[in-house]
Amino acid sequence: MQIAARRIPGPLPMDDQTPSPAVAPYRDDASREAFRPRGDASDLFGVRGIVGQSRAMRRVAEQICQVAVTDATVLLLGETGTGKELLANEIHERSARRRREMVRVNCAAIPAALIESELFGHEKGAFTGALARQIGRVELSDGSTMFLDEIGDLPLETQVKLLRILEERQFERLGSPRTLRVNTRIIAATHRNLEQKVADGTFREDLYYRLNVFPVSVPPLRERDDDVVLLVRRFVTEFAQAFGKRIEAVDEDSLDALRQYCWPGNVRELKNVVQRAIIIATGNRLVIPVPRVLATTATRSARLSDVERDHIRTVLESTGWRIRGAAGAADRLGLKPTTLETRMAKLGLKRPTPP
Repeated sequence: MQIAARRIPGPLPMDDQTPSPAVAPYRDDASREAFRPRGDASDLFGVRGIVGQSRAMRRVAEQICQVAVTDATVLLLGETGTGKELLANEIHERSARRRREMVRVNCAAIPAALIESELFGHEKGAFTGALARQIGRVELSDGSTMFLDEIGDLPLETQVKLLRILEERQFERLGSPRTLRVNTRIIAATHRNLEQKVADGTFREDLYYRLNVFPVSVPPLRERDDDVVLLVRRFVTEFAQAFGKRIEAVDEDSLDALRQYCWPGNVRELKNVVQRAIIIATGNRLVIPVPRVLATTATRSARLSDVERDHIRTVLESTGWRIRGAAGAADRLGLKPTTLETRMAKLGLKRPTPP
């Protein structure tokens, strides 16, 4: 069976770059258009990490370009895996502070007992085990940018000191009475609802307003399904080069299925799925299996069409995609076979093509 290749629309008009030797010569126009390496040409407005043509991502790109040249505090809001750290890095690289490396802090990864010392540093003997002076991340970011990922997990007692950084640009190392001044730009990110945390009393209201100077909402991948194919192209090119694979085209049914999937892990999950597919690929045309929706993530989308699509797909998979006959999918769903086929077409459900 010949696998169809999908013609993928190009990004914003920019000059193409020379194709990488990691990608084989193309045999047809659809493959050529879909998987010609473009490098940064596929990034919106030249913003690295923002790939797509959806209205939501165009708006994000515009906001990044607008705020980067200022020193304003930025709050990146969005689900895990949507690329908030990439956007923070791009803001820094477009700012006057780009000559110094951005300092990154994952507030959820550092134990609450250590976060204050990590951020503000400490003097020798400030506490048991403090055998030498330690410079904190805030001090290291002087003249640069500090990216505070998962800011919603910052302990309340540390939030007070961060508020002082934002308001007065001052702090003290633990165990020191000396006040230090710092010139740092704060970019914060979270997947949590900070307004709800303020209402619950677990996040300071004054800190929320200081951080919320320029909020940027990064949409989940399920709300920008038109961008999925463009992202696939980017990742296929990236991993084909990295692994020395010769990929000419991607199975059309795979692309349709990827667009219909709800992507609870967002762009990060899509990248991992493409990477795995290329690792196990043995031919020039790539089939990308769609991951199964976990029970814990299946309820992420409350849209009726998504719920219906997931339920019908589950029933189809349980019958081996057999629609008609006793114990077929139509019989189990209590529908006429023709009715089920009409709904499948409407929801974009197709039987996967065997590799």
